Amino acid sequence: MRRSEINACIRQAKDLYNSISFRLPEWAHYSPADWEQQPDLAQWCHAHQMGWDVTDYGEGRFAERGLILFCVRNGILRQPGEVPYAEKIMIVGENQECPWHYHKVKMEDIIVRGGGNLVIELYNLGKDGEMDKESDVQVRTDGKLNILPAGGKVVLEPGQSVTLPRTMIHRFYGEEGKGPVIVGEVSQVNDDLTDNYFFDTDARFTKIEEDEAPIHPLWNELGQ
Repeated sequence: MRRSEINACIRQAKDLYNSISFRLPEWAHYSPADWEQQPDLAQWCHAHQMGWDVTDYGEGRFAERGLILFCVRNGILRQPGEVPYAEKIMIVGENQECPWHYHKVKMEDIIVRGGGNLVIELYNLGKDGEMDKESDVQVRTDGKLNILPAGGKVVLEPGQSVTLPRTMIHRFYGEEGKGPVIVGEVSQVNDDLTDNYFFDTDARFTKIEEDEAPIHPLWNELGQ
């Protein structure tokens, strides 16, 4: 992605978060120069994978396959004394896919905080490590048990949520005609370096073409 595209994504996200009165921490608005004055905080956020994250999964098709994220709080996986939880706030566009993946460690709640509707499609993980295309999926939405066929979907409206257990294969996207979705995530510790298992992409992070200066660095650029 071009840096100008990433900057535009961050501006859009900030406007949408403001539209539902979701306030980001002070350092969400730091410029690169501001971060240079806060080296301890920069190293902390980098180690905890906290801050801005914009990805097109290395495919250059952000509108079709991409995600804007901000990690508000997080621990460090398998590190004694760290908090055992994480929280993210994300933007998902209409028909913009977060591709098929699962987590071995992280259990998560996906919550629609505002905007449009979020469609989540689900499979169980088979013993061979592939999608189990036969067995029913059991998943709870706001505590309500749903039994779905393999590949079944739930559609979440604002205020609704789904609990995804470990190893449940999922993808999600914004429902067409409903506008961008403001999505929250409350989970166990999030580690995007080691606990994402994708099926049809290998790139979690984006290669950046520097066509303009960043308004805010991404978390993996902090403390560098």
